[in-house]
Amino acid sequence: MTLPDIRQRSGYLLLAVVVGHLILISAQVNSRQGVPLLQGGAFAVYSEVQRLTYAVVDGVVRTWDSYVALRGVRIENQALRRELDTLQVQQQQQQDAVQRSEELRRLLELRDVSGLQTRAAEVIGGSAVPDARFLTIDRGAADGIKVDMAVISPAGVVGRVVAAGRRAAKVQLLVDRNAAAGARAGDARAEGIVLGTGEDTLRLEYVSSTAEVAVDDLVVTAGTDGIYPKGFAIGRIEHIEKAGAAYALIRVRPAVNFSALEEVLVVTSPVPSGREVEQ
Repeated sequence: MTLPDIRQRSGYLLLAVVVGHLILISAQVNSRQGVPLLQGGAFAVYSEVQRLTYAVVDGVVRTWDSYVALRGVRIENQALRRELDTLQVQQQQQQDAVQRSEELRRLLELRDVSGLQTRAAEVIGGSAVPDARFLTIDRGAADGIKVDMAVISPAGVVGRVVAAGRRAAKVQLLVDRNAAAGARAGDARAEGIVLGTGEDTLRLEYVSSTAEVAVDDLVVTAGTDGIYPKGFAIGRIEHIEKAGAAYALIRVRPAVNFSALEEVLVVTSPVPSGREVEQ
C-alpha cells in the first residue's frame, strides 16, 4: 500500500471520528429549550423534509381535484348544452305548430268570407328553375282539381293550376314569366293586365294613359280572364315610370310571399267569364 493511500484513509478515519465525536457531544449538550442538539437538528431536518413532502403531495392532490372538478363541470356543461338544444328544437316545433294553426284559421276564414267553393291543399314541392315559378300541391283530379282553377291564399292570389295528376297538381305562380291576370288598380279602378317577370315582382301593363294610378295603390283581380275570381289582392304598386303621357313601366310588389307558402285554397267553383262579370 502506498503512502498516499494510507494518508487518504487516515483522513477519512479522522473525519469519521470527528463527526462521531460531534454527534456524541450533540446528543449530550442541550439547547436553550432543554432539547439535545442532536435531537433538535434531526427534527429540523425531518420537519423540513416532511414540509416539502406535504407541499408536493398537497399540490398534486389540489391539481387532481381541480382536474376532476373541471372535468365534472365540462360534462355538466355538455349535458346542459344538449338539454338547451332539445328545448330550442321543441320551441321551434311549437312555434311552427302555432303558425300553421294560424294559417289554417285564416284559410278557413277566407273560404267562409269569399263564398266560393274551395279545396284546401298543402304545398309539397317547388320549382328547381329560378325564373320558372311553380309549386306542387297534394290535391289532384281525384279531389276535383282541374287545369285553370285559381289558387289563392289569405294574402291574395297565388296562381293557377296548369297540370293535374290523380293525387297532386302543378300550380303556376303569378310571378312566373308566362303568367298573367286581368287587374284593376287604385280607387280609379284602372284596368290592365298583370304579367309575371320570373322574379319576385310583377308588371302592370296596358293601363290607359288617362288612368290615374299612384305608388302604393292596391292592385286586385278584375275577374275578366275567366280564371281568377274578382276582387282578390294581387299586390301594390311600388314603382311608376312614364314616357310622355303613357305609362312605360308600372312595377307591382306581390301581396303573397311565395317562398313561405304552406297551405293554399284551390277555387273549385266556376269563375264567371269576363262578359258575365261586366254584366
